[in-house]
Amino acid sequence: MRENDLLEKEEIFSKVLRAGRRTYFFDVRATKADDYYITITESKKFTEEDGSFHFKKHKIYLYKEDFAAFSEILHDMTSYVLNHKGEEVISERHQKDFKKEFAAAMKPLEEIPAVSSFTDVEFDDI
Repeated sequence: MRENDLLEKEEIFSKVLRAGRRTYFFDVRATKADDYYITITESKKFTEEDGSFHFKKHKIYLYKEDFAAFSEILHDMTSYVLNHKGEEVISERHQKDFKKEFAAAMKPLEEIPAVSSFTDVEFDDI
């Protein structure tokens, strides 16, 4: 391999964001002309039934001439989401006990014990 080929693949500056099953890699790389560009890689781990796993990766190449427009649109999009939905994550996938809570809330009425009067309630039940 030529020296330029090694430089092209070498990361100049990197940062990693771990976010649950996803990991985001932000890398500054050099072109053959020794100019810089950014790659953003999303890596997501998938586990198979047999316990083995694999990763799916998606990569974006971002060049200097697109930085300003990309940054502006990213800011607009993140601001829109936060202004309309806030910072709280509302996805069931991110709620730790969502399935348990949902199942408990959906318990049929006949499974809920009836209380015939106030005196039937014991303080241990509270």
